[in-house]
Amino acid sequence: MKPPRFIACVSVGLAVAAVLGLCACSKKPQTSGKGGSAQLARGIDPLKDENPFPSTYKPLPSVPTAITGVTILTATGEKIDNGTVLMRGGKIEAVRRGIVRPAGYRIVALKGGWVTPGVIDPHSHLGVYPSPGIDSLADGNEMTDPDTAQVWAEHSIWPQDPGFNAARAGGVTTLEILPGSSNLFGGRSVILKNVPSETVQGMKFPGAPQGLKMACGENPRRIYGAKGRAPSTRMGSMAGYREAWIKAAEYRQAWDAYDAKVRAGEKADPPKRDLQLDTLADALRGRIGVQMHCYRADEMAYMIDLAKEFGYRIVAFHHASEAYKIPGLLKANGICAVVWGAGWWGYKMEAFDGIEANAAMLQKAGVCVSLHSDDATVVQHLPRDAAIAIAAGRRMGIDIGEADAVKWFTINPARIIGVAERTGSLENGKDADVVLWDRDPFSVYAVAEKVYVDGALVYDAHDPKYQAKSDFDVGLPAEEGMP
Repeated sequence: MKPPRFIACVSVGLAVAAVLGLCACSKKPQTSGKGGSAQLARGIDPLKDENPFPSTYKPLPSVPTAITGVTILTATGEKIDNGTVLMRGGKIEAVRRGIVRPAGYRIVALKGGWVTPGVIDPHSHLGVYPSPGIDSLADGNEMTDPDTAQVWAEHSIWPQDPGFNAARAGGVTTLEILPGSSNLFGGRSVILKNVPSETVQGMKFPGAPQGLKMACGENPRRIYGAKGRAPSTRMGSMAGYREAWIKAAEYRQAWDAYDAKVRAGEKADPPKRDLQLDTLADALRGRIGVQMHCYRADEMAYMIDLAKEFGYRIVAFHHASEAYKIPGLLKANGICAVVWGAGWWGYKMEAFDGIEANAAMLQKAGVCVSLHSDDATVVQHLPRDAAIAIAAGRRMGIDIGEADAVKWFTINPARIIGVAERTGSLENGKDADVVLWDRDPFSVYAVAEKVYVDGALVYDAHDPKYQAKSDFDVGLPAEEGMP
C-alpha cells in the first residue's frame, strides 16, 4: 500500500435501506502458532476447503429491466451500437442489437448512453483503511511480524466506510480487499459485492476464492529495518520467504500423512493446527493464489523463481511499475500485471520507472493486464485512468481500442480475483453487474447514471433513494457531516 495522498470523497447522497463440519478427525485438532487458541470450539479440518465465516450475501430485489438504445462495451472485445441489454432474475438475459422492447420489463433509455460491465477493482483497501483516515480505524496492516499469513482482511473491514458508497457512484460493483504491504506475508484477501450492508458477511461474494497478499521491495525492509529486525534488506526478505515456505511444506506434509492414515483406516491424531501455516499450506495446495505487491522487474523475476521453488502460484504482480520491462517473462509464466493508469510515478524509489503507457505496452505484448486503485479516490475513476493509459500508448504508436481497454477494469480483474465465470463481462447467464454511463465512459466528464448489482438498482445519480449513505455519515450533525 502506498502512502495516502488523497482524502476520499465520501458523500454520495441520502440514505437507502441497508441490505442485506465438524472435523472428520478422531479428535479435534489443536491450534498453535500466531493467532491460534488452545482448543477450537469447532474443529476445522485444514485438509478441507472450509470457511468458518460464510457469506450471507443475498441479491437485492430486482425487476426485469431493458436498457435500450445505448452503446455497449461487452468486455468480450465487442462494441455494439444502438444495442439493448436485458436483465432478468439477477442475470444477463441478452445483449445485442435489434431486440424488440419486451413486455413486462422496466425500460431504461438514455440518449447518448453507454453500458459496460460493473467496474471491478482487484486491489482495494476500502473498509480496512476507511474514511475518516484516523489511527483507530487503520486496520489494514498487522505490523507485528514479517509473516502475518494468519490474518484475514475481512476481519478488519468496517462496512460503514463511506468509501464503498463513493466507489459505487463511480460504477464499482466488485472489489478485492487486501491487507496492506508492510509484511512479507500480509494475510488473506476477501472479494466483496459492493452493496450496502451492516456486516461484511452480507457483502462477501458467494463462492469467491481468497488470495494471499505478499509484498516485496521497500515496504517490508523499511518497516522492519527501522525496528532493528529482519528483513532489513532485500536478501533478508528472500530468506524470510523461503524459511516460511519450508515450514509450510513440512506442515502440509504432516497433514497429508495424517489424511493418508485416516483414509487407510488407521488410528491417527491430527497435527497441531497453526493458523499461519494453514494459509501458506493452502497456497501450496493451489486453493489460494498469491497477489504479489512488487514494483521492480528484477524483483518480479526473483519472485517467479521463488514460486517455482516451492510450487505455489503467483496470480498477479500488483503495482508492477516496471512490468513493461519483462512482458515476455510474465506472459510465459501466465502472470497478470495489476497497474495504475496514471499518476503514480516517483513517490518512492521503486516507482521511479513507472510510466503511463505500462498497460498499453503490456496489452500489446499479450500480457493479462488490469488497472487497480489502491486508493479511496482513484477507485472512483478507473475508466478515466484507462483513458490516460490509452492516450499514453497512442503517443507511442500503440493503438488500444475502447472495446479492449474496457477489459482492464472489468473481465481481466475478474479473472485475477477468480470470479470471471460469474461477472466481469456482459454475457448471457452472468451476474447482471452493469453500469449505465451518460456518455463514453473513457471521457473525463462521464458519470455513472445507474449501477446494478445482480440486476438490482443500487445507485441512481438522480434518485436519492438509491444513493446510499453510511450510518457513520447519518450520525454526524449536519454542520460536521462529510462533504
